[in-house]
Amino acid sequence: MSRDTSWQFWIDRGGTFTDIIARHPDGSLGTQKLLSENTEHYVDAAAEGVKRMLHAWAELGRPDAPVETIKMGTTVATNALLERKGSPTALMVTAGFGDALEIGYQNRPDIFALNIRKTAPLYDRVIEVNERLSADGTILRPLPTEQVLEALADCKNAGIRSVAICLLHGYRYPHHEKELLALASNAGFEQVSASHDVEALIKFISRAETTLADAYLTPILTTYVDRLRNELGEVCQPRRLMFMQSNGGLVDANRFRGKDSVLSGPAGGVVGMVEAATAAGFQNLVGFDMGGTSTDVSAYSGEYERSNDSEVAGIRLRAPMMRIHTIAAGGGSILRYADDRYQVGPASAGADPGPACYRRGGPLTVTDANVILGRLSPEFFPQVFGPTANEPLDTT
Repeated sequence: MSRDTSWQFWIDRGGTFTDIIARHPDGSLGTQKLLSENTEHYVDAAAEGVKRMLHAWAELGRPDAPVETIKMGTTVATNALLERKGSPTALMVTAGFGDALEIGYQNRPDIFALNIRKTAPLYDRVIEVNERLSADGTILRPLPTEQVLEALADCKNAGIRSVAICLLHGYRYPHHEKELLALASNAGFEQVSASHDVEALIKFISRAETTLADAYLTPILTTYVDRLRNELGEVCQPRRLMFMQSNGGLVDANRFRGKDSVLSGPAGGVVGMVEAATAAGFQNLVGFDMGGTSTDVSAYSGEYERSNDSEVAGIRLRAPMMRIHTIAAGGGSILRYADDRYQVGPASAGADPGPACYRRGGPLTVTDANVILGRLSPEFFPQVFGPTANEPLDTT
């Protein structure tokens, strides 16, 4: 390792565990593994891991050194989308298109299903704006400013925090969208996303859903980034704080937004797989990334497989993403008996309470079965379990 005088941290925050690798100022490497949720002992697992490693370094009498970079992949937005725990959001569309996202493309993914279950849209309310532009940008109906202000005030009073704006032909002629963006921003909403800025491409449905997802998820990310910075501020001020995007690239935390965050964690796994395997001389790869909540499968044959049109948790997104197939089966997937047979998942025990062997009263999971069968060795796990967060896995 080359010698440096600063720290670097590389972090993977999953649904169950948070893994931290640090490059010390002398070039050596260190690792830390914590439960992602353990509110009795720390606010944020990533910040706690950084704190512990910095304190351990100081206790050895080593000189202080600045933190150069923290690079992080996270499933915060992924889980918010899967569990529908994003920011309460209003969708503003051209009048007559209020039910466009509910109708969608009228496709049937399971063509023989008798009990059709449609994915509920992300918005809490739709505002139909009585405006209209022609296909050449001519104003057919001007923007009714007073009507818009009244609707925004109603949304604000109802507790809605975000606004997504997607008007017909707005991708090419955005002047009405820009006016609405200014009105909503001045009204004090936490996040306002407009389609001409988020994804300025034709196709109203996917453009609207991408804009909606951006408004729905970005406040969750902003809250997390602010919390992380506050916790880190107790021990360090990193020069750069960067997050992995769904496309496999890194971006500064200030520019990390909802539409690019859905596959942040899984994309980091793909990049890591490719870098490690190609360094060992392999070119044709299949990635199998099994975590606590889900398993991500990917492929590589000389170049990354990406898609500009994806569907995640029933939501169509038009943003560059790694082509990753995710199934709800991981180490924390709950074992249950139903329909005269044993089944696994899709529900997960998560990090709190976690599997039964985590000593917090959790349910029986895949991890428990592997521990009982001897396929997992408790001595290889960190002693971070139980009410005091210092016990090994329970094998009984």
